[in-house]
Amino acid sequence: MLSVKILCVGNLKEDYWRAACNEYIKRLSRFCRTEIVECAESSPEKEKTELEKHLSGYLIALCVEGKKLSSGNFAHLMEDIPLRNSRLTFVIGGSDGLSEEIKAKADLRLSFSDMTFPHQLMRVILLEQIYRAFTINNNIRYHK
Repeated sequence: MLSVKILCVGNLKEDYWRAACNEYIKRLSRFCRTEIVECAESSPEKEKTELEKHLSGYLIALCVEGKKLSSGNFAHLMEDIPLRNSRLTFVIGGSDGLSEEIKAKADLRLSFSDMTFPHQLMRVILLEQIYRAFTINNNIRYHK
């Protein structure tokens, strides 16, 4: 079973963000093991040191200059990764983004939009898209 780790700079303070994340983690449990690791927000250089301790497997850095994928193409990527690696790590930066060193280590730089999202919301969006990818790949009626 694929292990999915989401490294996040910053933590969720509001209950509604935690509830949304927990709902998607529960839904994902039938498809993969999901772990969220939070690192304290400071500067990208200080965050880099903490993030590097948790990097493993196929690494996807979320950044605005990354590649944009449709949900279908993201699902295809999610179907292909376990053929190469049993671990997948996503990295979500804080307010100042990710350090260039973290982005350079990534197997893929991924962008969800040209817009900027708060890291709390991005965590929910990412979990939802991972869940959507699994439903697409398993022919489960969720994706429309």
